[in-house]
Amino acid sequence: MEKMEVECCDSIHYHTQTIHKVEEHMPKEQTLNELADLFKIFGDATRIKMLYVLLQSEMCVCDLAEMLGMTQSAISHQLRVLKQMKLVKNRREGKTVFYSLADGHIQTILNQGMEHILE
Repeated sequence: MEKMEVECCDSIHYHTQTIHKVEEHMPKEQTLNELADLFKIFGDATRIKMLYVLLQSEMCVCDLAEMLGMTQSAISHQLRVLKQMKLVKNRREGKTVFYSLADGHIQTILNQGMEHILE
């Protein structure tokens, strides 16, 4: 990555009207913290791989473990994290539990992230 220099103002002055306008639309601190926690989940390559697999098809823990070359225990741990953040859901069919993306928002986040890095 190329190092970029950030330019700063030559003197300190505030644009009070702009500041107040933006403050009116800022989410609450707790909401911003929850958003930061959501994006932390996307900061792990293993979880991204799992989400991309589930973007293609629902899968059980055994299939995910085989596909990603991981133990079922490791997959289960990551699925627990993803489920707590409401990124995946599961359904039971007999003795098998299948996992899939929780909703279309996750696909949008992944697609827009990929689009951004491929620009």
